Amino acid sequence: MNPLRRRFIQTAVAIPALASLMTGGLTPLRSFAAETTENNVKFRLGVASYSFRNFDRARTLQMTRRAGLEAICFKDMHLPMDSTDEQCAAAAEEVKATGLDLYACGVVYMRRPEDVTNAFRYAQAAGMGTIVAAPQPALLPLVEEKVKETGIYIAIHNHGPGDGTYPTPEAIMEKVGSLDRRIGICIDTGHTARVGANVVKSIHDYKERIHDVHLKDITAETPQGRECICGRGAMDIPSHLQALIDIGYDRVASFEYEADANDPLPGLMESVGYVRGVLRMIAGPMSRQ
Repeated sequence: MNPLRRRFIQTAVAIPALASLMTGGLTPLRSFAAETTENNVKFRLGVASYSFRNFDRARTLQMTRRAGLEAICFKDMHLPMDSTDEQCAAAAEEVKATGLDLYACGVVYMRRPEDVTNAFRYAQAAGMGTIVAAPQPALLPLVEEKVKETGIYIAIHNHGPGDGTYPTPEAIMEKVGSLDRRIGICIDTGHTARVGANVVKSIHDYKERIHDVHLKDITAETPQGRECICGRGAMDIPSHLQALIDIGYDRVASFEYEADANDPLPGLMESVGYVRGVLRMIAGPMSRQ
């Protein structure tokens, strides 16, 4: 994207969209899928609760609502993996009562067979449709067996530089391409760029196997790049969003905002405002509910 156009998007739409979020409080959420059907934006915006890793579950749900998001993926500090079925069900009801959708959990590391079995039990008890995971390759046959048994999707997360197993979306597909199509990718846009892979090309190349998305911006598209507020970094986020629209992505694109662990809400809200603003720019006028 032309740098001047990118800067225009940052200044013209991010600030008004952020202001709308900050003045809206806990108003009823409007789904991007519902708002923009006629403009081909089919996905919802959510959050990976790791963004709120230093906060308890109640505060995490409150901040997710404040950010204007509608779906959440729980990391285990917000619902421990050893929770009973009853505790999982109760947590799901708590999330539902706030108006949010507990659509997934993760990243769940699967190092032993019992990790796989427990993850599917946990997700099923909480009514989650997706597990964002990092399974050891030797466990993939068991993962496939559980997918077929439960219907729960597996989205394997690429972790970029330093991950010898799943650094890129391509590395994931090399291991799961022949498996059940419900086993696919959680494409982390930041890690994909940090390892030198092309985010837009990856989205198009693996469009039928992208089951979750972690949206990010980073200070540099190098291994040294660090996460920052969306719209302030080096990544061409409009092109990533356009690619998701182009492939008809219809699941959840979640912010995994890892900066400012002790005070993530301002940066997350600015990121959400920026992304919503970009979507309005590239998808055209949206209907209002």
